[in-house]
Amino acid sequence: MSESTPRLSKPLGHDATRLRECIRALVRRFAVAERADVECCGVTVAQAATLEALLRHDGALRLGELSTLLGISPSTLTRNLARLEERRLVERVADPADRRASRVQLTAAGRAAAGEVEQLEQQLAAAILANLPGADAEPVLQSLQDLLIATRIATESCCPGAFDHLMADGARGCCRPPASRPPASHGPRAGTGTDRDPDTGDDDD
Repeated sequence: MSESTPRLSKPLGHDATRLRECIRALVRRFAVAERADVECCGVTVAQAATLEALLRHDGALRLGELSTLLGISPSTLTRNLARLEERRLVERVADPADRRASRVQLTAAGRAAAGEVEQLEQQLAAAILANLPGADAEPVLQSLQDLLIATRIATESCCPGAFDHLMADGARGCCRPPASRPPASHGPRAGTGTDRDPDTGDDDD
């Protein structure tokens, strides 16, 4: 352990271990459920994420913008788009601002597929909330928001701005800490970005 690494007390160290284990289990279970949902729609998880990102923005996006939104490399996005184009779920259109560039947008079939995936994910989320003790979702949702804010603060010192790139647009606002909160002086070092899932080992494509 380096001198700059904070030493954790036994209670805090135990809580940190519990946090890691709970998040890891939650991510894996969501990944399994998400994979089952998108397979019903005939796409991979990465392809479904691409369709949903285009659906949320409701318009044509440049490849650079889309890869940033998804947090994946341009080469991975290109492979995903090639498969989606083969199925006629997305199409490339001319960029009116730059004749040398192109944008990508959903086709009618792609919009329908994205909507189906979105509906399945909403149903899963609703089923989870319905099974909470007392069916009271607000405390859990507030705690998740607090966790996202704490994660953003803890990782900002080592990777400025990286957290925002990895968050979907709809979640970014809730992760920004209030102005009154002091910035973290030294957060734990985050791992380097990659297109491989850290828990499942799956590539994005």
